[in-house]
Amino acid sequence: MIPKQYRLKKRAAFKATYKVKHSTHMGGVTLFAGIEKKEDVLTKAGFVVSKKTHKRAVRRNRLKRLMRESYRLLLKENNLGNSQKYLSLIFVGSDKALEKDFGKIKYIIKNLLERI
Repeated sequence: MIPKQYRLKKRAAFKATYKVKHSTHMGGVTLFAGIEKKEDVLTKAGFVVSKKTHKRAVRRNRLKRLMRESYRLLLKENNLGNSQKYLSLIFVGSDKALEKDFGKIKYIIKNLLERI
């Protein structure tokens, strides 16, 4: 589980991140990056899989768990690339990412973080 201080929770924070419109996409996962930070504040991450992606909550939650765990491992390894320049990150999963296994999801998350 991602430590509490690294989680993006508030609705206003999600809206502000989407409003910036700084994003990149790869393999069924889209990464939205928020405002660039000026001071030493922790970068927070949120994970979203919409109901339109799949009808079953079990499938949606599995994809969110895979994305969270891969981000947590990269955070633990301190291998987050350029993503530490931003206040918030939102990972949005789509139906293309539902069939992927953990290794592919981790590869996608790592590349998205390097690209941003």
